[in-house]
Amino acid sequence: MTGRTFIIAEIGTSHNGDLAKADELIASAASSGADCAKFQAVYADEIIHPATGEVPLPGGPTSLYDRFQKLERPIEFYAELKERTQRYGLQFLCTPFGVRSARMLRSLSIAALKIASPELNHVPLLREVAKYGLPVYLSAGVSLLADIEEAMAELGSTPVTLLHCVTSYPAPPEDYNLRLLPVLSALFGVPIGVSDHTLDPIIIPVLAVSRGASVIEKHITLSRSSDGLDDPVALEPADFHRMTRAVRAAETGMAADGPERVVADIEKTYGVAVVRAVLGTGKKSLAPSELASYGRTNRSIHALRTLAAGKCLESADVAVLRTEKILTPGIHPRYLQKILGKRLTRDVEAGEGIGWVDLLVECEDVDAKNPR
Repeated sequence: MTGRTFIIAEIGTSHNGDLAKADELIASAASSGADCAKFQAVYADEIIHPATGEVPLPGGPTSLYDRFQKLERPIEFYAELKERTQRYGLQFLCTPFGVRSARMLRSLSIAALKIASPELNHVPLLREVAKYGLPVYLSAGVSLLADIEEAMAELGSTPVTLLHCVTSYPAPPEDYNLRLLPVLSALFGVPIGVSDHTLDPIIIPVLAVSRGASVIEKHITLSRSSDGLDDPVALEPADFHRMTRAVRAAETGMAADGPERVVADIEKTYGVAVVRAVLGTGKKSLAPSELASYGRTNRSIHALRTLAAGKCLESADVAVLRTEKILTPGIHPRYLQKILGKRLTRDVEAGEGIGWVDLLVECEDVDAKNPR
C-alpha cells in the first residue's frame, strides 16, 4: 500500500448537542490532520430499551437510555454539522443506528455512511442502507467471519470499506490481530481499515498501515476529562495530530522501503514482543476483551413492553435493539419477520429479549406485516 490513508476523526456525540462545541471539535480535527469528521445520529429508541440500565459517568451512574435521549437533535442540527464540517475542508460522515436515522441522513444528500460494529447484524438497517447505493464504512468489531459474511450479503452491491475493530473501551492493543487485515480484504474483496479504540495514538494506526489499511478511524475529544460517552477513550487534539503525522510518515516509509521497515521502526519504540502481540495470528476470532459482549453489544429482538403469555406478536410489540449488560438477548434480527404472528408461551418483561422457546405456532387474524 502506497496511497494516502483516509483518516476519520470520530467526534461521535462528544459535542453533547452543542453546535459551538461541535465547531470546536471539527476545527480541532481539521488542524490535527484528519480528512473526515464523523458523528452519530442518535434516537434513543433505535438503540436500546429504557430498561437497559446505567453507565458510570463523571457525574455518577446515569441511565444510558436517558443519556441517549438528551443527545437527540432535529435534522437541522445534522444539516448544520454537515455544512460546518465541509466549511473546514473535511468530509462529513455520520452513523445511523436504525432505519429512521438512516433515512434522515440520506435526506441530507450525504456522500457516505458509517455502520458501527453493534449494528453489523442489524438486518433491517443493512437492508435499508443497501437501497441507497452510497459507500459504506462497515465496522466489524465483536463479530465472527459468518457475521461479516451475512452483513456483506445484505449490503449487496454497496461499495464497502471494512473496518477491523475491537469493541472494547478502551481496547487492549494486543487484541487487535492486525495480520487479519489483508486476510479480510482478500476474503471479501473490499478495501480494509481499522477503527482503533486503544488509548495509544501510534501503534495500531501505524502497524495497520503496514498491513494494508487504507482507512484509520479514531475518536477525538477536546479533553479526556469531558463528560462525553466516548471522551475517556478518545485522543486529545495534540495526540490526534501525533497520530496523523505518524501515519503520514509510515506512508512515506512504505513507499521508500516497504512495510517491514515500518514495522522495524515501531519495534524500536514498543519492543519486538509488543509488536508481535499486536500483529497477532491473522486468524479471525473474537478478541479476549470482546468475549463477554458477543450477543449483547450486537442487536437482537426485544419486547418493547411487557407481553403476556398467549399474546400474538405484532410489529408494535418488538424492536431490534442492543441488549447490553443486564437484559437477556433475543433472537437474531434476521428472523424479525418470521416471529411476527407467533404466540408467546410465557410472559416477557419489557426490554427482555424474545427467544425461540417463547414462541408457539402462527396465530390467526394477526397483522404481521410492516415490521419495524
